[in-house]
Parts: sequence; C-alpha cells; structure tokens
Amino acid sequence: MTSMPTYRSASGSSAEDLFIELFSDTFGAEKAGYLYSQYPFSDIYQNNRFADFLIENGGRKVAIEIDDEASHNPKLISQNKFYDDLLKQNSMIYLGWDVYRWAVRQMQQQPETVKDELRVFLGQHPSFREIEDYLPTQRGKSLDGSQLELKEHQKQALAALEEMRCNFETIALLYHATGTGKTVTAVMDAKRFGKRTLFLAHTVELVDQATKTFRELWPRATVGRYVESMKQGNAFVVCGSIQSVALNLERFKPDDFGYIIVDEAHHASADTYQKVLSYFTPEFTLGLTATPERADDKNILDIFKNTAHKLDIQTAVEIGELVPVRCIRIHTNIDLTKVRFNSVQYNIRDLESKIYVPERNQLIVDTWLQYVKDKRTVIFCASVKHAQEIAGRLHVAGVTAEAVSGEIKASDRREVLARFEKGEIKVLCACDLLNEGWDCPATEVLFMARPTMSKVLYTQQLGRGMRLSPGKESLMVFDFVDNASQYNMPYSMHRLFRLKEYKPGALVLGTKQQKIAEQGLYNRGERPDALIDWPVDALDYELVDIFNWQDEAKDMYSQQELIRHLSVQKTQTIDEYIRRGEIIPDLVVDLSGNKQFK
Repeated sequence: MTSMPTYRSASGSSAEDLFIELFSDTFGAEKAGYLYSQYPFSDIYQNNRFADFLIENGGRKVAIEIDDEASHNPKLISQNKFYDDLLKQNSMIYLGWDVYRWAVRQMQQQPETVKDELRVFLGQHPSFREIEDYLPTQRGKSLDGSQLELKEHQKQALAALEEMRCNFETIALLYHATGTGKTVTAVMDAKRFGKRTLFLAHTVELVDQATKTFRELWPRATVGRYVESMKQGNAFVVCGSIQSVALNLERFKPDDFGYIIVDEAHHASADTYQKVLSYFTPEFTLGLTATPERADDKNILDIFKNTAHKLDIQTAVEIGELVPVRCIRIHTNIDLTKVRFNSVQYNIRDLESKIYVPERNQLIVDTWLQYVKDKRTVIFCASVKHAQEIAGRLHVAGVTAEAVSGEIKASDRREVLARFEKGEIKVLCACDLLNEGWDCPATEVLFMARPTMSKVLYTQQLGRGMRLSPGKESLMVFDFVDNASQYNMPYSMHRLFRLKEYKPGALVLGTKQQKIAEQGLYNRGERPDALIDWPVDALDYELVDIFNWQDEAKDMYSQQELIRHLSVQKTQTIDEYIRRGEIIPDLVVDLSGNKQFK
C-alpha cells in the first residue's frame, strides 16, 4: 500500500518528478518502475530525440510529454522551436505511439484532475510492461505446404515444426491452401507440444470450428471458448476471438500459454493482434494462413517476429545469437545512501555530486589500464561532464579516448563512432547516446560506471557489447559497485540476472555446457583459459545482495490499488486503518524525501 507525502523534487527535473509522483499515486509506486524516462528515438529525418516518458500499456507504446505553456505557444517562443516541437510529436504518432501531454502548471494546481485523466487514458486496470526494444526478435521461418498432398503434407509440416524447435526457433507461419487441414495440423502440433494452448481467430465461426477440432483430436485436454458472453479462460486449451481476448488481457498472465495459434495470420498487422501477441510470452507461436501475399507487400513472418514477444538475453546466448558475458565487480567507497531517488531514477544532481569525484574517476581509468589496456571499451558515464572528465584522464594516460553525447553535432558523432569501429579510438566515454540504436560488434569490454535504478537502461547498455564478432569469445563487463541502501540499489549484472554468487571474471551468461565446464575448473582451483588476461584469483568469491523491492511487491496490492479494489472513496480511510493497526502492510519501502510506500 502507498502513502504519498508532500511533493519534493527527487530527480533531475522537478516537473518530471512531479509527474512520477502523480503516476505513482494513481497506479502504485511499483508500477512507476515501468516508466522509461528520456526514451530515445529518431524523428522522420533521423534526428536524435527523447520522449519525456515512454510506457508500454496493453501492447502499445505510450509517449508522455511534460510541457510548460510557453513551450507550445507560438506567440511566446520562436517559430522554429514551435515547428520543431510539432515535428517531434508528429514523428511519435508516425511511429504508431499514443501521445499524451500535460502542463507543469496543471500538475501543480490540478493534481487530482491529472490523476483522473491518467486513469481514463491508461486504463483502470493497466497492463504495464517493461519496454523490451533491446532484446533480439524471435527466430522463425515460413513453411509452404500448398503443393503437397493432403495427408503427407501434414506429416511433413509437423516434422518441420519439430525440427524448428530443435533449432531454437520459436515462431512459424504455416501456408496451406484453404481446405487442406491447417487447423488439424496446428492442433496435432499443439497436442504433441503438450503445453497450455491459446487459439485465436477473428470470427465466432472459426472459434467454434477450432473448439470442435481440439475436442475431437485432443480429448484429454479441457477445451474452452472465449468469445462474446462465454469466458472459459481456465481451460487447458482456450479458443477465443481476438477481440474478446484483447479486451480482457488483464485476466490472463503473460506466461499463461506455452503455445499460441493465430488463424488467418495475414490479419496480424492489425493493432488488436499486435496488442495480444506482444502481451503473451509463449514458448512457440504458430500462424496459419492460406494467403501469404499481402496487399501492402509486408512480410507476415517479419510482422510476427517483430510483434511477438522478444527472446530473453539468456535464451539468445544459449542459442548463439549473442555472446557469453563475464563480469568483474569493482568496489568503490562512494556512498549513494543519501542520494535522493524515486521508484524510477536517482536525482541526477545528487548523483553527479557523489560520483563526480577525482578518486572514483581515477579508479575507472586505473581499472582500464590495469585490466583491459588496448581492448575496445565503452564506458557508460552519468553525465556529459562525467564522460568528458573520464576521456580527459585517459588522454593524459596516453589512451585514444573520446567522449560522445547528444550535445555534439551529428556529423562529429558519426565520425567518432566510425573511428571507434575501425579501432582508431580505443575507448568511448558515453552519456545516454549509445543506450539504443548503435552497435559495434567488436566491442570487447563495457564499464558500467553510471549507477542506474532502471533495469531497461542497464540492459540496453549491456546490449551494446553482446553482438557476435569473429574471434570474440565473450564480453567482459565491469560493474562499479557503490555503497547503497536496500531500496536504492543500482542495477548490476548479478542483480539483473539474480545471481547471488560472484567469482571474478566468471561467466554470468553462457550456455549450460560452458557453465558446467567452467564450474569444473573452479572446483579444481583453476582459472578458465579465457581469464588468462585478467588478474583475478580462481578462489575469489563473494555473496551478492540481490534484494529488489519491486520484485517483492509485484504480487501485493499497493495502497492505491487497494482503494480501487475496495471502492473506498478517501485515501485517508486506508491511512486511518494502517495507523490503528487494523491493516498491517506486508512490505514498507522507505524512499527518499520522507516517502513511504506500503
């Protein structure tokens, strides 16, 4: 449950922080963790832009802009600035995002109105999700069975689908002519797969036909219909209309189904399909169609791969799509416990004042010189000033290093990145710019020198070094570990992947075979060959605190959710129950600014 105090600034922008507070008050502090602050994107002219906030709700991206009145009044600002702001908003809409804007003064003077509007625009039961643009798309292929004989082609299709899964492909399209038994093939494959199954179609007739086929061919499975007034969502096999499922997504968990079948898959580019496909995370998705060609020339398989859930990083490493990752933790004596924060981010001014100190900056430089000298490295910094300082210290040490940020001209930035890719620059000191939309597969080392409470931001930074490259055995990540409290702990490799045990330089991400082989070496007191260059001892060991209050709270009601659930009219009523001990919170989170979330 949540108790919201008087507003205090807790991040770099007081206006943005006020919005975070209103959002937390509306949906709960743990939901604010899904807000992506300063989300990077490109406008239609490929200029770098940042949305104030981005959130994914019901499978759609929602941009939120916080403005003061002068920013959008052509009488008060330059004509060029006015047109530029219009271009930014139009580009968001062109990308298919929903866009909402609130004014600073409105949030300050009419907070309850803003909260009411948030509930209307984002829903009474929001299905917020982490933005996963940084993850690889699904692997899949199309099967063309239109020229095969009836029974034989079904056998061949089933064999091909099984082979795909053996090759770690997770999404497929089955092209069969009308009347050749596509649904039968799909049902038999789902039965063989043996996991809970969701069948989606766009008409009641198709749902009814599929229900009948499932009951005939898979009699041991309970088969339910999810259409119109019939909502049998607890059945092992659910045959539903796309409309009914899309309108009731909050009744399902993303991992409820291991197998999803989409009939008439050429409709999959429609918003409703994309909403549903991006919500669920099945192990396998099968699209059925007799019409592989689309009028708009879009490839259906590409639509499926880009719409459906993404591969998680561990799976991508397992199947060889990304390189394994090793990790070294570098402890500092910097104290973050007094840095103000909310459930989304640190106060950037507080953060910079804490970490922008000569000793920590020199530690970053000394670590590079001692451990990874001459290896191509990206150092993620907390600010432009921080990036410039680190690059300057490396220059003094004779290292070719450059600071890059959104503040330098696009042409200069492209030149620096090109020189890094050629190996002419050894170290890039980056502030924000490289989080998304840029890759240099030859990157061998990442320094996580910017503390962040954003899981998405940390993971996007990690993704900059995980691309495959000839001769690249693994990526080495250096986590700079500052002292923090339980509730403002920044992300690290071990916290991200919930690994309690740390051995310097050991595999954090790798195939099962690689991890087993490496553990055997450690058990014998030997270091893996890959660590010859790293000055660490095979017997070094450390336990890592991976407590995450958002994970602890995810299955609980926040105070605001409890109010909505019980239809209580006044927040003070719940506060009184808590003070009198009639309601005892299961978790109390002390945030900065005297805030408590219960």
